[in-house]
Amino acid sequence: MMIQSLSIIFGFLALGDVVSYGLALPIPGNVIGMMLLTVALCRGWVDVKKIKPAADLLVQNMAFFFVPPGVGLLLYLDLLSREWVPLLVAYVVSTLVVLVVVGWVTQKTERQ
Repeated sequence: MMIQSLSIIFGFLALGDVVSYGLALPIPGNVIGMMLLTVALCRGWVDVKKIKPAADLLVQNMAFFFVPPGVGLLLYLDLLSREWVPLLVAYVVSTLVVLVVVGWVTQKTERQ
């Protein structure tokens, strides 16, 4: 069951890469693949029960996926220490923009 579950998820990831590369889109293939998987789940083309074992495993071990980028940041500590103010401003501004946009979209969709 786990092999089938992982095959479906990785199949959609591969399909997303093919679409991204084939259409020369500026969107990463993994994002397109997960959007395609979401559509397939919403439409009932893929049964949630078929991907649940792999999805549960990946979510339970999600912290492991953040270790390599975190370790990679250590290579740039000198740059981060010099540029912390612009990084902090970018972080705060982008967070506020996301909050405003999500609030606006939520209000628009609730009115319909």
